[in-house]
Amino acid sequence: MLFIYGMITGAALLGLMFWLQSNKIIVKWYEWLLGALGFVMLIWTINDYFGSIAEHNETAAGVFLWLLGAPAIILLGLAIFLPWWRNSRKADEAKK
Repeated sequence: MLFIYGMITGAALLGLMFWLQSNKIIVKWYEWLLGALGFVMLIWTINDYFGSIAEHNETAAGVFLWLLGAPAIILLGLAIFLPWWRNSRKADEAKK
């Protein structure tokens, strides 16, 4: 099962890199790091949530969603917002 997850993740990352290159979007190293940390935290959240549900512990499942899920969404949001904001500012400056 982990092999399939790895293949899907690798294909998605490769597709993202090709899309970024074709649209000439520059992503800094710290934005990649934020995205990787957010992705790992999101996978960890999903794993722990469904594991807690399988063990009939709904309270722990809810705690995992807030404790790990919220920071994961924030990190992924930052990893998407920062390159978009920087590249949109460069495009606005180029129009002037």
